[in-house]
Amino acid sequence: MATFISVPLKKSSEVDLVKPLSKFVTATYPAAEEQADYIRSVEELNKLRKSALGRPLDKHESSLEILLRYYDQLCAVEPKFPFSENQLCLTFTWKDAFDKGSLFGGSVKLALASLGYEKTCVLFNGAALASQIASEQNLDSDEGLKAAAKYYQLASGAFGHIKDTVLSALNREPTMDISPETVGTLSLIMLAQAQEVFFLKATSDKMKDAIIAKLANQTADFYGDAFKQCQYKENLPKEVLPVLAAKHCIMQANAELHQSLLAKQKKRFGEEIARLQHATELVKTVASRYDEYVSVKDLSDKISRALTAAKKDNDFIYHDRVPEVKDLEHIGKAALVKATAITPPLSAKFTDLFEKMVPMAVQQSMSVYSQRKAETVNRLVGTMREATNLCNGVLASLNLPAALEDLSGDSIPQSIVEKARAIVQQGGLQSIEQLIRDLPELLTRNREILEESLKMLGDEESTDSELRSKFSQRWNRTPSGDLYKPLRAEGGNFRSVLDKAVQADQVVRERYNTHCEMIALLCKPEAELTAAIPSANPVKTLQGSEVVSVLRSQLAQLEEVKKEREGLEAEIKGVAFDMSSSFLTALAQDGAINEEALSMSQLDQSYGNYSQRVQASLRSQEELLGKVQASHQEFSKLKQSNSEANDREEVLKKLASAHDSYVEITSNLREGTKFYNDLTEILLKFQNKCSDIVFARKTERDELLKDLQQSIAREPSAPSFNVPAYQTNPAPTAADPNPAPRTVFVTKPPNHCALQSFLAGCDTA
Repeated sequence: MATFISVPLKKSSEVDLVKPLSKFVTATYPAAEEQADYIRSVEELNKLRKSALGRPLDKHESSLEILLRYYDQLCAVEPKFPFSENQLCLTFTWKDAFDKGSLFGGSVKLALASLGYEKTCVLFNGAALASQIASEQNLDSDEGLKAAAKYYQLASGAFGHIKDTVLSALNREPTMDISPETVGTLSLIMLAQAQEVFFLKATSDKMKDAIIAKLANQTADFYGDAFKQCQYKENLPKEVLPVLAAKHCIMQANAELHQSLLAKQKKRFGEEIARLQHATELVKTVASRYDEYVSVKDLSDKISRALTAAKKDNDFIYHDRVPEVKDLEHIGKAALVKATAITPPLSAKFTDLFEKMVPMAVQQSMSVYSQRKAETVNRLVGTMREATNLCNGVLASLNLPAALEDLSGDSIPQSIVEKARAIVQQGGLQSIEQLIRDLPELLTRNREILEESLKMLGDEESTDSELRSKFSQRWNRTPSGDLYKPLRAEGGNFRSVLDKAVQADQVVRERYNTHCEMIALLCKPEAELTAAIPSANPVKTLQGSEVVSVLRSQLAQLEEVKKEREGLEAEIKGVAFDMSSSFLTALAQDGAINEEALSMSQLDQSYGNYSQRVQASLRSQEELLGKVQASHQEFSKLKQSNSEANDREEVLKKLASAHDSYVEITSNLREGTKFYNDLTEILLKFQNKCSDIVFARKTERDELLKDLQQSIAREPSAPSFNVPAYQTNPAPTAADPNPAPRTVFVTKPPNHCALQSFLAGCDTA
């Protein structure tokens, strides 16, 4: 008997991995060289899938190697790309391995946007191909026996792994071939066949009868377990059940045969006959019920000869009492097989195509770390800029340093001249007004991109809802409304950001309107500027006074503080630290990344000293401003006070304040322009994400609609009229023909009840 069960492979539809994965790479990795390497790897992955699934595979180890290498690559790539329905959406379609379909309806298949589903189906094919390779081995050679045992154990482990992981991997009801019940049964069958190979090896090597009996008895147990598991599995080929029942009996018969030889050696001749009689009953039942599936002639002849000889010797010589089968001592068991643990890599030649790409967990941690770093830098820089603006505002309110330069009372203070020159060099009013005109266009463009993206989601969601209402429970895919929640939340955040940006733009415009008259004055030629500033009586007596010298010294110190602050800002912006190595180490050691703890520790280490220096700069400014205000108060008392001088000082203050406002407004407008341009890039990526998922959902929708139409076509039509009573009495007909078998076996359906009762009888010994 050498009948072994092998499993057919699942068939998959073609999937283009290149386009979606390349888009993700292009969006995520801006470096040209890195990007090109990863896109080449994506193309290699696509070729590997076609080699593993896009053609018929030979029943050879090289074909299995390709399948396992693709499975290993899927395991390696899973943490590096955001495979999910609402991110990187790839739909994989697989047919049920055991469903042959119908003339009109086609075979049962399932399409899911799940890499876990693809992994499960690829591993199923690996197990199926391993079972086929094992069944092709020459069991008359040691090499063939070893290979068969190896591949059956691999198949058992793979099917068992699917049983444990399929529901969590798919998160929905799978097709029958990969359901936990089916693959659990297949795992038991493969384990039983591996044990049978060890039994054949022990028999071939003429090992001790006690050992062979235990191996055979354990094999019978494994086949019995497999039979119990699959007796209600209507989706499996119908010939599987009788083969398992037959093998359970045959292996028990072998166990009894070898145990009888052991009894003979121990001169227990009655036990020898009882065991041989039980073995005879077992093989007779197999021959009468399952001869279409397995041949037991050789075994039957062997048992028959042994029983005839044993009876003859006992009748004429020993006269030993023959016990009942139920009174015989139970035969021991010896399991030499174990399902192979599925721990990638399974392929001996596996090399990760994306070895240099960091896992998504690290990418996400890096993204959050970058945000934390940006917040830290912005906080420190913002604090210093606020302090500088405060300083400039205080000095402008005191008309410093212009008041010290204007002791003559008729010429333009040098600081005002320099401020006017700086504004003209930066483009004056024309530059600032152009920036203000550009903002609404940039805002409108961003709003249009955002609204178009959300409209795509809304349109597809409406279609999905209509079809769900039409097909009810048959429309068994994730509702678009649930799937799009993260994208809608992201879109809501973008809306909020744009609304805040509009408010900020309005503040800038109002400030510009407040100062535009004085800014325009600063843009005029020096002669016109001089004429616009009121004259005042000279205060030459103050030029050599101590208070003026002290004020000038204090102002110089303030300028030095501001210059140091500019250098400090450049240092803070230039701090760089690669956190990816820290995150990778944490992921390797702990299996997870505590991003917050690692990031905060590094940020404290990198910016703690800068934070102290910023605070020291603020304290120095506060102290110096206090001294400047005190000195200015003394200076004001000494300065001649009249209406012309007051008017002149007021204009000079406004001019100084207008310059500072021009610098700040220009900076704000340029930052706003950059913000809108950067946001456009982000929104285009968001639009691409929406477009990709909507396209994937439309593809999935069309596939599901096609499957539903085929399913409806397979359903029997209900009668459209009542049948007359006289036509309801059935005429005698021939027995219904048995359905054609779906594997290499040719059979008729077994009697399950008879099999169960027979097995119960087999297990009594």
